[in-house]
Amino acid sequence: MVTPELALMGYLPRDLLMSRGFIHRSGLELSRMAAELADCPPLLVGVATPNPAEMGRPLFNSAVLLRGGAVGPAFHKTLLPTYDVFDEDRYFEPAHGPQILEMNGCRLGISICEDVWNDRDFWQRRRYHEDPIEVLAKSGAQAIVNLSASPFTVGKQTLREAMLGQMARKYRLPLVFVNQVGGNDDLIFDGRSAAFHAEGGLFARAKGFEEDLVVVDLAAGASGPGAAAQTTKVDRPQKTMVCPTDDFQPEAEIWNALVLGVRDYARKTRFRSVLLGLSGGIDSALTAAIAADALGPENVLGVMMPSRYSSQGSVDDSVDLARNLGIRTLTLPISGIMETYECTLADAFRGRPADVTEENIQSRIRGNLLMALSNKYGSLLLTTGNKSEMSVGYCTLYGDMNGGLAVIADLPKMMVYRVSRWRNRRKPDIPEATLTKAPSAELRPDQTDQDSLPPYELLDQILELHVEQSQSAEEIVAQGFDEPTVRRVLRLVRMAEFKRKQAAPVLKVTSRAFGTGWRMPIVRQE
Repeated sequence: MVTPELALMGYLPRDLLMSRGFIHRSGLELSRMAAELADCPPLLVGVATPNPAEMGRPLFNSAVLLRGGAVGPAFHKTLLPTYDVFDEDRYFEPAHGPQILEMNGCRLGISICEDVWNDRDFWQRRRYHEDPIEVLAKSGAQAIVNLSASPFTVGKQTLREAMLGQMARKYRLPLVFVNQVGGNDDLIFDGRSAAFHAEGGLFARAKGFEEDLVVVDLAAGASGPGAAAQTTKVDRPQKTMVCPTDDFQPEAEIWNALVLGVRDYARKTRFRSVLLGLSGGIDSALTAAIAADALGPENVLGVMMPSRYSSQGSVDDSVDLARNLGIRTLTLPISGIMETYECTLADAFRGRPADVTEENIQSRIRGNLLMALSNKYGSLLLTTGNKSEMSVGYCTLYGDMNGGLAVIADLPKMMVYRVSRWRNRRKPDIPEATLTKAPSAELRPDQTDQDSLPPYELLDQILELHVEQSQSAEEIVAQGFDEPTVRRVLRLVRMAEFKRKQAAPVLKVTSRAFGTGWRMPIVRQE
């Protein structure tokens, strides 16, 4: 039996790994598990183990064998990633030499996550000088077992399976990939563990976005495509997904990932209910639908806070959405509060024209009310901003950015529409008017987002090239984009960095999110 990488702790425990007490308790838990599972098949458990040497990092990222009531031996990770969301060299010492487990006459090559992501024939540029899988194959491994905590990004499973299948075929060895599932902070793990026979073909895949148990026959895998697999459900209740969990369609993957991410974040932070502001717009509608599927509609509160600028259509759309989803609602008009602010600030603002300051006050009134409800009800406040807004700072610090979890802040605006339409094809809960009207913050008369921003179709293309592909203004302009527009967008991205540093955790679904893996300085010269 095999668990994912660091399964006993969750990936990545970060600076908990610096606590000797935490590591000690993990060792005690390993011993308890070994005793409890003494009559079970041997189990490889992903866990951090102490490095007994006097030099190097204090820990190894390990797979520890539990067998016959005993703990050990341990097999360690060789390649320690430090890019994007990863920071393993901060904590772990790398292994040196082949990690081979001999069991019942079979030599199993044990590898951990990044160890399989460095094949010279698959990648145009290798990140590391060493290839642990090549070392295992040359050391006589008869099969490769990989314990992984490979975070979800949209489309990544297709890449994983192509890479792992080519590796199995290259070395003529069956390969088993065991991946973590669930949400830890901003990271979502999609599971979808898989097994490949010696000719590189996939012959077993576990479910995506939920726990699963798969039994594979490595002897059959060694013989090629004739291999067979048997799948068994874990004996515990599972939430029903809207779509088949093995669906690789981008919108389906994103939906299932975000539902899992919200559910696990709330559960692991011990929140039983959530609340969010309902504006009648597409962002809050999609966030509410995700929350309802993740936690059950009875555990979701939608708060409507109309002002003098709120259209009746937006209020009606919010009511219709809540009715369709079956979530509870609360209405707190803010016009009176706005008048109080205006009176209080009248002397201080005298002689200065109205501008974005007054717009931000409205957003901050709403943020203040939502935080008050969160405190009073003990509910997790979800923010509803998207990635396009977060990129260029089209959001209000201490206003609509208030909250404990940013659900769709890694979804560009056009993807928000795609996922919402995909969701409506399965259950049309989001009102059609919400899908078709022009996006607006409704903070002044007749306002639309495009008064302040380029069209989202154009904005999202520029942002993808800059944020996710790290392209400069010159590189983007060279592809045919209008230079003044590009330079304006990139300037807005730079200026908004101080806001993002104070934002709620962002559930990651793209290759580069505003979260753990985004490490831009606020102060910089360009």
